[in-house]
Amino acid sequence: MSLRQALRSSVAAVCIASLAAPAGAVGPQAAPAAHGPLDVHVAQAESFSRVEFHWRGKGGQAQTTRDGQTITFRFGRDADPDIARLRTAPPRWIKTAEKRHVGGRLELVLTLADDADAKVGVADGATFVNVYAKPEAGAVQTAEVITGPAEPEPPRPNPTPAGGVVRMDSKVVAGQVQLSFAWANPAGAAVFRRGDAIWVVFDAAADLDISKAPRGVGQFGAIQAFRGTDYSAIRIAGARGVPLFAVAEGATWTIALGPGQQSQPTVVRLQRDGDSAQPALKAPVAGATRVIRLPDADAGDTLTVVTALGPAKGLASRRDYVHLAFLPSVQGLAIQPRVDDLAVQREGDIVRLSRPGGLTLSAAWASQRREQDSLGAPQPAAMPALIDSEHWAKTGEGGFLARYNALLAAATVESGVRDRDGPVAARMALARFLVGSELSFEAIGVLNAAARAHPELMDNAEFRGLRGAARVMARRYQEAEADFSAPALVEDPSAALWRAYIAGKQARWTEVRSQFAKGAEAYALFPPTWRARFARADAEASLRLGDLMAAETRVGLALAEKVDPLEELATRLVQARVVELLGHKDRALRIYQAISRAPLESLSAPALLRATQIRLEQGAITPVQASVVYDNLRYRWRGDATELETIRALGQLYLAQGRYREALEALRSSGGRQPNQPEAVQLQADLAAGFRALFLDGMADGLEPVQALALFYDFKELTPLGADGDLMVRKLVRRLVDVDLLPQAAQLLKYQAENRLDGVPRAQVATDLAVIYLMDRKPEQALQAINASRTTVLPTPLAAERRLVEARAWTGLGRFDSALEILGKDVSRDAQDLRGEITWKQKDWATAGPLFEKALGERFKNAEPLSAEEEGKLLRAGVAYSLAGDDAALARLEQRYQGFYEQAHNPEALRVALSGEPLGRLSVADFGRVSADNETFAGWVAKMKTRFKTARPPVGPGKPAAAAKQAQADAAGPARG
Repeated sequence: MSLRQALRSSVAAVCIASLAAPAGAVGPQAAPAAHGPLDVHVAQAESFSRVEFHWRGKGGQAQTTRDGQTITFRFGRDADPDIARLRTAPPRWIKTAEKRHVGGRLELVLTLADDADAKVGVADGATFVNVYAKPEAGAVQTAEVITGPAEPEPPRPNPTPAGGVVRMDSKVVAGQVQLSFAWANPAGAAVFRRGDAIWVVFDAAADLDISKAPRGVGQFGAIQAFRGTDYSAIRIAGARGVPLFAVAEGATWTIALGPGQQSQPTVVRLQRDGDSAQPALKAPVAGATRVIRLPDADAGDTLTVVTALGPAKGLASRRDYVHLAFLPSVQGLAIQPRVDDLAVQREGDIVRLSRPGGLTLSAAWASQRREQDSLGAPQPAAMPALIDSEHWAKTGEGGFLARYNALLAAATVESGVRDRDGPVAARMALARFLVGSELSFEAIGVLNAAARAHPELMDNAEFRGLRGAARVMARRYQEAEADFSAPALVEDPSAALWRAYIAGKQARWTEVRSQFAKGAEAYALFPPTWRARFARADAEASLRLGDLMAAETRVGLALAEKVDPLEELATRLVQARVVELLGHKDRALRIYQAISRAPLESLSAPALLRATQIRLEQGAITPVQASVVYDNLRYRWRGDATELETIRALGQLYLAQGRYREALEALRSSGGRQPNQPEAVQLQADLAAGFRALFLDGMADGLEPVQALALFYDFKELTPLGADGDLMVRKLVRRLVDVDLLPQAAQLLKYQAENRLDGVPRAQVATDLAVIYLMDRKPEQALQAINASRTTVLPTPLAAERRLVEARAWTGLGRFDSALEILGKDVSRDAQDLRGEITWKQKDWATAGPLFEKALGERFKNAEPLSAEEEGKLLRAGVAYSLAGDDAALARLEQRYQGFYEQAHNPEALRVALSGEPLGRLSVADFGRVSADNETFAGWVAKMKTRFKTARPPVGPGKPAAAAKQAQADAAGPARG
């Protein structure tokens, strides 16, 4: 057996070795009797002696120090061992032993012989020391001795410059802040994060001049410099989440904050220390220079920092152990000890971490499981929908993560049981903890997973209550309502309060009052925060229903609860609304202004909105100033009813100012978001009402027709269906026709006819469309409009009008026989006028003249000037009689109408047409062809414009049946068109 093997053996191995040795080489041995929790075992072999310390229970592992030939063992607790064997007959190479009692702990001191050496270790739970002879000088040493002094490192050039001051230079490059420290020689450094701060630690004591630190940058806030006996450091506050880099170039360290081109540091790998007899860690840190104890005044503790030379190497993330934690670093190591006896030693590039009792290297929750078990699993509340935050959210001394990990581990083990009848208690306990901590989404996930494995949970009242509460916290109100409406919770008072709260979020105010009354029995059992929220919901419902006294009572009930300031401000916001409606606007304004300065936007945004509205009502600000506030506010806070209320206020203000396009754009900017919010319904109603006011009630009449048309096209999806939409389009078409924008008017009516109407309303609009096409000299498109809108039953007047329009379209196409066939036996004035035009175009002068004269009737008896249409008919009658050679009829016309020459639009043309005399080289026939058609067409167009101005009311929804009855009453059979 070699010496190395013997040193690593147990007491049993020592005894075996002693039996194999010669009889005279082995000294006396005795197994001491136990005198308490510590037993001392002594044995001797040929080449070494061994002493072992055996403890009963925990706390017996020793911390060992050596001073020359004296070895001191300090134990974690006190005892009174029997060391008589070591004092009266010590084994070879041990002089004597002594025990001490210091500060409630035991110390044992062994004094070695002058020619002895020793090694201390742990085996089988016992601390041992092997004592043996020192090897002779020049001999080959086979024993592994770890207690001797380490070989000194070669000296490193002093990095501190002359004068002891290192000045920090700073610059900003592409948005990245760079802080540089130039040392006289390469210095070791550590750069790490702790909370909101970044620490930069150097392994040399120097004064760091930070006077050139940049100001007003977004990467960090304050910066401080510190100097210790063997280090210097800076602390950079307010840098959470900012990318961090450390770069070494020669003797200069550069710390960069913000995104940049620097490379990531090399990762330091933590390992178990296999060379240690006790559980320990080691980390190879290339170029490690020093282990520094760094006080952190803000945290009230001391960190252990390992500095190193460049290039950068560190830990990308935090590593947590039971006895220590490694902080994230980009250079070096930063250790947060959790025990007082943590030892951090550097041996060249190797950093070793240990403690006398050994490190616990398993997860923190495993060692703290017993503590968590002592807390017990969160238990069900008194009612199925009740939450017990005070007890459910308890974490114990280990903190949140320890408690969460313990509950999660139990739930994971439980979920591994595939039996459908298996337990669910651990998962329900975890869900209670998460709900009590208001971790809603996590709780929903745990409960949904449990329900998938155990569908019978859907009938469990507590399961429904827990999941419903979690869904309310996650603002999934419809899903939560489904849980609280389950049969198992219908009669439960605690569920009634949740239903009242959900109804308030969905603006069902009457239901809020009734459900709150049903849940009054459970109100006092809820935590203060939820009591305040329930009372606030009932107060808002009372407010919306006009019961101001009840609202004031509920506000007082909510304010009586001891809650955090933000919850109280939410109640004050409702209180301000009550005060405002009671008529105390100045007092309400002061409350709103105070809340508008709150750090939470969900409170400050509605308060600012109401304050601005009151100030606008009081004349303290102008509408322009108010619109600026509203416009900024709708982008500052989004996602709830406040955004919709802000948009409503802005749209109404723009409408009042005549800024119609901006008003409609503002009201439409919500984009249909949050359709379940009651304010969303009001917003859509405001948008429709604004559009109706513009194009139905005449607000847009002051706009130029082209502007009105552009506005209508941009928001045409708001056009209402039926009679109102038809009338709206007709009004706009009338304005377009007045200014001869016939293509635009036709396009508008065509969209209506093809996309928004059907039946009789469509036929009516298509008729108007055909008329506009005829006015624009497009008979083919007019005919298409008529054919595309045919239907079975039409009112008699509309059917007659459509026949006239169709006949005029055929006339425009030169299909005169088709036009006369469609007119049939129609003897109306319009039909007679059209027949006259057709005979005129057929050059049937003998028939055309009497028709035109008949159309004029006894107009000659009225001395008023002729209209353009009447003048055209008179011209055509005269030309037709002249071409037909009917001099008697021509003389009759001249006699009757010669008094109208001077007041005519074209007196010379009228005189020539009725006299039959040529004017220059232009014959009467040529003159008629040039002038009469234009005059007649212009007269018809003017007549159609008048028709559009005095248009009949459109046939809307619900009226086709009545129209059909009227048609059947007016004609022998149903009119077709």
